[in-house]
Amino acid sequence: MKLVASILVCLTTFVLTQTSVQTEPEVVEFVNLDQYKGLWYEIAKIPNRFQKKCAGNTTAEYILRKDGRIDVVNRCMRKDGEIITAKGVAKIADMTTCAKLKVSFVSLLGIRLFWGDYWIIGLDDNYQWAIVGSPDREYGWILSRTPQLPQETIALINGILVKQGYDPEAFVITRHEPDLF
Repeated sequence: MKLVASILVCLTTFVLTQTSVQTEPEVVEFVNLDQYKGLWYEIAKIPNRFQKKCAGNTTAEYILRKDGRIDVVNRCMRKDGEIITAKGVAKIADMTTCAKLKVSFVSLLGIRLFWGDYWIIGLDDNYQWAIVGSPDREYGWILSRTPQLPQETIALINGILVKQGYDPEAFVITRHEPDLF
């Protein structure tokens, strides 16, 4: 009887473990990088360590390079009004979709040491908004070509986030105001 009980406990644990494991988010079918390039406003993000000094007015600019990589220029405003700029490089990690990128903001003697995942998991047909995430769902951003999005668009994006295994409540809205502080 003890053996049967032990087997049942093991099977139950196995089934519960297997059903709670989430698959990675799905990237969009294809990203035309020529349409994706340019200036994006951060609408919301999952708070992270590398943006903790940012108080608002956060943007990301993507510039295509001739070597196939992408220059990334992230800017935000601190509480004291100072603008912080972080420059990095992105490379395409999946040439079929161009929706999986690797981004690095750390360079030592011209060598990129650390690369982070940048997956485009939601994208407006007209490239007016995008959802960016990571395979582990620790990172997430909602981007837009304008500093604000209509509520119906936010509702649509929240539906995509839920479908992709994200909690929309984990995202913090980014403030965009000319005289933020």
